[in-house]
Amino acid sequence: MKIKLCGMMRCEDIAYANEAMPDYIGFIFANGRRRTVTKEHAAKMKAMLSPKIKSVAVFLDNDINDVIDIANSGIADLIQLHGSEDISYLEKLRKAIPSDMPIIKAFSVKSEEDVKRAYMFPSDYLLLDNGNGGTGKAFSWELLGEGLSKQVFLAGGISTENIADAVKLSPYCIDVSSGAETNGVKDREKMLALVKAVRFNNQQGKG
Repeated sequence: MKIKLCGMMRCEDIAYANEAMPDYIGFIFANGRRRTVTKEHAAKMKAMLSPKIKSVAVFLDNDINDVIDIANSGIADLIQLHGSEDISYLEKLRKAIPSDMPIIKAFSVKSEEDVKRAYMFPSDYLLLDNGNGGTGKAFSWELLGEGLSKQVFLAGGISTENIADAVKLSPYCIDVSSGAETNGVKDREKMLALVKAVRFNNQQGKG
């Protein structure tokens, strides 16, 4: 099992990430979000990031040309689409970015039908969340039924308090943003604890 810490905003956040060593970190390029960073600042943070950690560029209904620009800039190792992007958008994007760059498509989960709809989408990975991300609240994990299939990033309200329960669902990756923060900024101790919880699970042979 892997872990992603999303919403890196400061150089200090990258220093904490390099210490905690999650599998992924996220830079948010969605317009108008509190954690949104500029291309220039993301490039600076990417240069500081350990090469062992992959960076995810997160978008929400951005103009596709902006996504393509970031994808080809060296800032991102993966692309995450967190809005209403459809299959047509996905196909156009695939043709314009590196062929080996994975794409994650996020879905807001309110019902079992939302989960079924997500599994039908032809992205490399799926992300199941509550709303459009950054809400700090979990969706009802009971909607996942018997568990998770495909390569799913599980997001929404995961923190040091409930990560043990999230791990039991056996997602491909645990995705945390606000749960790794205190007063709106990344918290070193929380970041270390979250990664430690996932690594402990892996050592137990459960993920």
